[in-house]
Amino acid sequence: MKLLAPLFAAMLAMPLPAAAADLRAAVLRVDYPSQAPISRFDEMPGDLGFAGAELAMEDNATTGAFLGHNYALETVSAPPSEAEAALDRLLAEGIESVVVLADGADLLRLADRAGPGVLILNARARGTGLRSQDCRANVLHVTPSAAMLADAVVQFAAWKKWTSLYMIRGSNPADRELADAYRRAAARFGARIVEEREFEDTGGARRTDTGHVLVQRQLPVFTEGAKRHDAVIAADASDVFAPYLPFHLWDPRPVLGSAGLRPVTFHAAHEAWGATQFQRRFEALTGRYVREEDYDTWLALRVLGEAVTRTGSADAGEMRGYILSDAFELAAFKGQKVTFRSWNGQLRQPILLFDGRITASVSPQEGFLHQSSPLDTLGLDAPESQCDAF
Repeated sequence: MKLLAPLFAAMLAMPLPAAAADLRAAVLRVDYPSQAPISRFDEMPGDLGFAGAELAMEDNATTGAFLGHNYALETVSAPPSEAEAALDRLLAEGIESVVVLADGADLLRLADRAGPGVLILNARARGTGLRSQDCRANVLHVTPSAAMLADAVVQFAAWKKWTSLYMIRGSNPADRELADAYRRAAARFGARIVEEREFEDTGGARRTDTGHVLVQRQLPVFTEGAKRHDAVIAADASDVFAPYLPFHLWDPRPVLGSAGLRPVTFHAAHEAWGATQFQRRFEALTGRYVREEDYDTWLALRVLGEAVTRTGSADAGEMRGYILSDAFELAAFKGQKVTFRSWNGQLRQPILLFDGRITASVSPQEGFLHQSSPLDTLGLDAPESQCDAF
């Protein structure tokens, strides 16, 4: 009972709504054809994202039970060619709040089709342009941008005084966009990319009996002769080569970015700031470890739940107004409350730096200051964003 007392006290302190609110939300996941991942550990579970949604609705219902609020969730997966039809079915059911797990182009297509009366929460697409020139007024971004992730990595490198960086980037468009984010971050935090090389994606099988043998012979030669550098930045959004870089470089250096020390929103070993109880509840519910997509979807639906709790309304417009206001804040197991940027709808949040087993560090790093919030040292600050929809 002692443990429950603070919870009851917090519930009593909440402003009670004039009438009960019923939130009907959906998670729409667009499934893309893909190659097998480099590692079996990276196989995508069938309930990716949906598992996080289920846990979020349990959390929302716990608070809702005290306040007379009801929550209902629908989850839908579809290939890109059927995504618009899937969205149409959800809207026809009267659903006004949709969490979308899709790439950038499909996110924009779905947001435009939904229209201004529907609130879209982005839980996957990380293109920086979505938070700038391509922003939409009806889209809030829960997942971090590529710029936020790159800033988190380069801040750490600068804190370590690893200011000379050797970047190896992939050849696909997403890799080039990620490389742009690292160039921007290096210029922003006083680091210098002394050399860049492109690793060409030639297709073919990435998991074969001879894969590691070929890599062990080829990668050292590929990385030979680089200018003096302190660390290697891997820009490999396509997951083609980066995991092989550690231990196969010509010059032994730490690897950051798409391998080695990676920027993530969450991971299964994270236990600080009360995250252990989150991990245990997720694992009990699903029988597996949490992935970033699960956490981002959980967080998106918790954003909606918090808005319903505080406003007493499930109206998409009212929730959006509250979420973007200075009054909104939400606990997210990251050491501080998360909030939204009013200029482009991006969720401010710390970025975990994960080495494959532990949280090695968390950005923003100590000493990186901002006039409003240190979290705004990650990603597009207000003067940098070209978003005019907000």
